[in-house]
Amino acid sequence: MKPLLYIGCPPQERADTEQALGAASLAVVWADNVASALAELQRREMPVLLDLTRGAAALQIARDLRTDRAATLIFAVVDGRRPDLTTEAVLAGMADVFARPLGGRRVANAIARELGSGAKGGHAIDITSDDLYHQSPAMREVMPVIARAATMRAGVLVRGEDGAGRQAVARAIHAAQSNGSGAAFVCVDCSAQDTDALDAELFGAPGKSHGADTVSRGLERVSRNSRLHHALGGTLYLQNVAEAPTRIQARLARILRDREALLAENGATISLDVRPMAGVDPGFDGALQDGRVREDLFRRLSVIRIDIPPLRSRREDIPALANYFVREICAAHHVPPKTLSRPALSLIGALPWRGNAVELRTLLEGIVTGLAGGRGIGLEDVLAHVRLDGGAVVFSNGGTLRQARARFEREYIASVLEQHNGRISDAAKALGIQRTNLYRKMRSLKVTRTRK
Repeated sequence: MKPLLYIGCPPQERADTEQALGAASLAVVWADNVASALAELQRREMPVLLDLTRGAAALQIARDLRTDRAATLIFAVVDGRRPDLTTEAVLAGMADVFARPLGGRRVANAIARELGSGAKGGHAIDITSDDLYHQSPAMREVMPVIARAATMRAGVLVRGEDGAGRQAVARAIHAAQSNGSGAAFVCVDCSAQDTDALDAELFGAPGKSHGADTVSRGLERVSRNSRLHHALGGTLYLQNVAEAPTRIQARLARILRDREALLAENGATISLDVRPMAGVDPGFDGALQDGRVREDLFRRLSVIRIDIPPLRSRREDIPALANYFVREICAAHHVPPKTLSRPALSLIGALPWRGNAVELRTLLEGIVTGLAGGRGIGLEDVLAHVRLDGGAVVFSNGGTLRQARARFEREYIASVLEQHNGRISDAAKALGIQRTNLYRKMRSLKVTRTRK
């Protein structure tokens, strides 16, 4: 049983909570305030669940813990009817937010994801569909489709912009379906090599002829060293499938149709239990219409179709994703844990992110590796790495420092107002300033707001 510190759980919920978490091999240690929590954490390091029933008082506990123990993983438990607390929890640096009723498996998976990022030094791959960040309405609409895909062995087409998380979704489906069985997730980029090299990677060496009877069966040959053979019982994930030569597409379509192949080494017929998935960009439909993608292959890859929204359409997920990336990057580079300040998270949430999560991670890696010591990441640190349109930092001639700062403030405030549909109170909270100060800045900078 793995220990888990739960702060502020209502007494009447403790029995049910302990049972739910215990079923996921989590042993609960109870605490009611910062002092008792710090005493427990001094004895042994463990993840923390913080109940936000007490609202602002509970959030202050999170800030105190974060100040004293920056490396401790803190998760929040909220009432699903309080979306404002969910946002506040993420801005306070929570690793993830769980709505009641609390599911033990979801908590255990989130802890494994966060702890696993440091060990691997790369993207966590042991996530399930429940653990993709989905506070935003756009992702909440996608989650039921992802969950349904995890219950089937049919082909899945995951469509989205580069960096939007196509492979993360495919891995989530695979992890949920394999359920710890160790089944392989095999990824093949169909555009990364020439036809012969791609043929050899997917299907392996041709092998010897084993008689006319094998030819008459019309089955494709695969060898034991092929990527298809490695994917037996698991998932074959194809990137850039529209770039695959027609001959390769035809062979893939036949194998996915027959679900059998001849083993090149001895001519034996083997069952090919492989779950096909493909990650494609928004231009894939045009490639299909132009005939660059075979119709028979498309049918087998697209039994289930999942459209992943770009990061700019799911801004509510950006702070949680940014916090995760910072923890992951600090662990990978062996630097002291750092946290993002509220103004820094507000700025990051307002940027356009045309390169999606990949661009976000690249930005944060540059910030983290460029900071000295263990200090947190403030607004000025983010400003030093971005330009006004959200790209990498570019210095250009055009006015004094004061003029440049005013130009940035004008565009930033306008962006935050748009993000909050013109609501002054919400925008002021996101900016970390009083409403009166926001009104004053809007007048001086000539910022207008529009209501939706």
